[in-house]
Amino acid sequence: MMTEGRSCPLAYRYRPGDLCAEPEVVNADVLYVIGGLYGNPYALDEIERMAAEEKHQGRSVTLVFNGDFNWFNASDQLFRELNERVLKHTVSLGNVEYELANPNDGAGCGCAYPRFVDQGIVERSNAIMERLQGVAAGHPDIQDRLNALPRYRCLLFGGLKILILHGDPESMAGWGLAYEAFTNGNELQLNDWFGRSGADVIACTHTCLPLLWSGEVDGCRRLVANNGSAGMGNLKSDARGLITRIALDNESGQSLAGLRGNGVSVSLRPVGFETEAWLAEFDRLWPPGSAAAESYRNRLVSGTLIDVGHFVFAGCN
Repeated sequence: MMTEGRSCPLAYRYRPGDLCAEPEVVNADVLYVIGGLYGNPYALDEIERMAAEEKHQGRSVTLVFNGDFNWFNASDQLFRELNERVLKHTVSLGNVEYELANPNDGAGCGCAYPRFVDQGIVERSNAIMERLQGVAAGHPDIQDRLNALPRYRCLLFGGLKILILHGDPESMAGWGLAYEAFTNGNELQLNDWFGRSGADVIACTHTCLPLLWSGEVDGCRRLVANNGSAGMGNLKSDARGLITRIALDNESGQSLAGLRGNGVSVSLRPVGFETEAWLAEFDRLWPPGSAAAESYRNRLVSGTLIDVGHFVFAGCN
């Protein structure tokens, strides 16, 4: 079997004990953690509108992009416009951005897909990456800015260490915090990662399906949130994206589900972007038969097979 798209480059890897060694202080009331925007400018429009509404209600908001904000934006204009907008905020790398700035021989898309992912999906993702790398090569200044981004961030927020990463605490393309990992039971691994990193909350993405988890580690409540994708549907018959909202308040009326622990609330909030406008742009860039259309268009219309409420794990309230 080909390794492109399944292998994990050494440059993606890090040690859990290093992740929260130097936390950055964030002065805000709310964090929006935005993973998997996937090049969707209409989702970004809606996220900015949501943040503006929070500010109108008296809450300061910091937008944090934790990778894969590029993917379907395979035109020079959309590539530049979207990156210029995102890079004004707090940003860390995803495997997509890493491969756009630093293509690795044999990495393909850099997704490190596990065995349960169909080989056709892997090959199509490699093809999407190859096309997007061709676009990125025409924007060396954007490539330089992507290259300067960190692989993860630890934010000191409300007195807690909020670990923002793309994959899992060992790799930027890791699948240890995937929905599938939680359905199979990964308590021992979670305990180890929280213990070694010292994080109170982990907010991640990369693995495309959403989840919330809450549990006790060393006598303290720990939380995990994976927003799935901000730029495409995550749930059954639901085309909306999702972001992770981390806040000092307990306001969750617009969220699908939420947890609270150690003085912060963590929830998944839908992003109701203009689906028809985005589909028209997507179809122009990725017509029927293209790699992205084959892998993703149905999800853009219909979401996934996960029902609301089936993405909350362990003893969550």
